[in-house]
Amino acid sequence: MRCYKISEKLEPIELKTYKNLDFQYVIVMTSDEWKDRSTDFDMGIEWDIYSRSGSGTRAEVNYDSITGKFSILDRQNMPEKAGEFSFSLDEKGIIFVDDQGLAGEIIDRISSSKKLFNPCLERFLYDFLEQIIYNDADLLASYDRTLDEIEKKIFAGHTDNVLMKIAEMRNQLRDLKIHYLELMDVCQEFEENENEFFMASNERYFHLVNQRIQRLYERVTSLVEFTIQLREFCQSKTDEKQNSNLAYLTVISSIFMPLTLIVGWYGMNFKYMPELDEKWAYPVTGIICILIVVVCITFFKKKKLL
Repeated sequence: MRCYKISEKLEPIELKTYKNLDFQYVIVMTSDEWKDRSTDFDMGIEWDIYSRSGSGTRAEVNYDSITGKFSILDRQNMPEKAGEFSFSLDEKGIIFVDDQGLAGEIIDRISSSKKLFNPCLERFLYDFLEQIIYNDADLLASYDRTLDEIEKKIFAGHTDNVLMKIAEMRNQLRDLKIHYLELMDVCQEFEENENEFFMASNERYFHLVNQRIQRLYERVTSLVEFTIQLREFCQSKTDEKQNSNLAYLTVISSIFMPLTLIVGWYGMNFKYMPELDEKWAYPVTGIICILIVVVCITFFKKKKLL
């Protein structure tokens, strides 16, 4: 179990008691440690959210605490999750129950890089939520560039395996969109401050981070719409290519239809076909076939069918 005092920097401390403290704290522990020591804290009486699988990121207001769960996507390997952990907080501090170590990693980054101008629980939560979405603007920019490259390939007629790539990116963006919605719900729960755990003057922190998540949500929504447009564009290009191939085959068939007629005509083996006994019959027939092919090709090129 790791304990921190919220001051200008998150200060690691050792605590023997967790009641009647004159400062706010952050604690990270495992689920087994929570089961053993939950009675040390005046919170979490209704904390059953940890056992709910697949519930996603959420927060619930209880009589004496706000409890919830963070389900963080692995930005490098979506739709896999980087980890899940629960939390419980009141006006005295926040406890993270984490068996995977992700909450501890986020807190370490805050502790090593952040100096709190206004040390308080609200500011810590602001920094914590900021760490979750820290590089997401760059991530969405990379998605934007990839989709632009896909669009260029489609314009160039390279549609092989493109639909599969678009579908994969759309699924990843959809997961991010859901993730941002859940984070916004958590921010709104904090901002409403139903239990009055937070100072009114500090509620602006939740509003600020909620606005940033909202902008990311709007951006990922536009990218999802872009993938839908690309999918339709790719499908239309594929249909156009197929129609072009069919038109080409139709033209080729049209060119050879007169030749097929000539072959069929002279394949009837009638006894009285006077030109069969003439020396000029074969070369003349060949010349006629060549002329038919040339005329047909010239005609279809003028009609821009070849």
